[in-house]
Amino acid sequence: MFERFTERALNVVSESQRLAGVMGCLKVSPEHLLLALVNEAKGVSLKLFRMYGISAARLQPEIAKYVQTSSKRYENITFDNESKEILKHTLDLAGKSGNNNILFEHLFLAVITDKNSNIQAILDKFNFDYYASRDILTKLVQRKIKRLEHPETEDETIKSDFESVYEGEALSGVFDRAVSKLSAKGYEILGTEQIVSSILETPDSDLVRTVNKYGLNTETFEAKLAEQQSRQSEYEGKKIIFTPNAFLMMNNAFQIAKELGSSEITPEHIILSLVKNKKGIAYDIIKELGIDSESMSEDILKPIEKQMPETLSIMKYAKEEARRIGRNVVGTEMFLLGIIAEGTSKAFEVLNDLEITMKDARLVVENLVGYGDEYFDNDITFTPRAKRVLERAWLSAKKNNKQKIEASDLLLAILDEPNSLGMKALDQLGVDAVEIRHGIKNDR
Repeated sequence: MFERFTERALNVVSESQRLAGVMGCLKVSPEHLLLALVNEAKGVSLKLFRMYGISAARLQPEIAKYVQTSSKRYENITFDNESKEILKHTLDLAGKSGNNNILFEHLFLAVITDKNSNIQAILDKFNFDYYASRDILTKLVQRKIKRLEHPETEDETIKSDFESVYEGEALSGVFDRAVSKLSAKGYEILGTEQIVSSILETPDSDLVRTVNKYGLNTETFEAKLAEQQSRQSEYEGKKIIFTPNAFLMMNNAFQIAKELGSSEITPEHIILSLVKNKKGIAYDIIKELGIDSESMSEDILKPIEKQMPETLSIMKYAKEEARRIGRNVVGTEMFLLGIIAEGTSKAFEVLNDLEITMKDARLVVENLVGYGDEYFDNDITFTPRAKRVLERAWLSAKKNNKQKIEASDLLLAILDEPNSLGMKALDQLGVDAVEIRHGIKNDR
């Protein structure tokens, strides 16, 4: 029976046995379960108890009126018949709410709705509203339903600030050369071809050595570029400092940099973005050269993946968690699961100290977003809010002069989005922003 209980629910069961033993009782009664619920309450459940002024200190004297206590201390405490019925009732509640596992809230519901014990008489002393509490708890456990859309896919405009960082150390030489090429050609607007051409002029870099293997080098690129009769394929919108396709390439390079855990855009991110976007003169040349762009991208990624930056690992785990429940969209809640799955970062240690487990976190996330039915072979995308959280994490890393985005930057960024699903999941897991910020601050 207990194999279906989440860790939080099991903690209540264990705590009820401990309390019964400490109070000198031979068996666990419903009253012990109620007191254990109060001791183990977090998040919404804790708020419910506090709403009616119910604490362990105030509850214990009331419970003592209904259970026989002694000065003895017992171990290996079993459950009386009334408690067994309550535990069985949790199975029915889980089935009705569509959950395979017994949640803390199922146990809470079973206890407060039990009419064969003294529970309701005790709670009446605190003016406890059974109906309102039951409705709140029922909504919490009935969220595991099939949803067609991710709750964070609201229409938001995410503004990228890559223009303020392309002058960073990794790209300063590239853009200096690219601007010089503009002057030589008499152009005023930077396109993908000038940017890629400038990247190829650094033969001592790992990136250039990688793309050279595919036949992409200064000579082949410039030869094909000379054959171009116009820059028409660069323009699909109004003229700006970049051609529209160069702007798109840089914007997506910025997103790729964040997803790969880098605090700055590098030439590698630009080439990866170019291949992904499949637009512009530079990509046309790659295609004309007959280069296998997907294989080239994989080779560019290999040295980055070998470094195993925390955020790259977290993004991979987040995508795996999304696929696990039939989603092609990663939201902030998947970032949270990714941090826990990565399991080595300071952010993970803080969550671990707060007793947040992968098992319980998954259950909460499943309740929040439900199961989808998207095809697993589709590209995984990010919700607008997830992109904004990545942006905040990137800014945090940049502000603190870090070369890489750390898991702690990502977790703090989630905290800065109070309406995000990541923050809602943390709330339901019984922790708040203050606890997490304090933990991260002490680790630094």
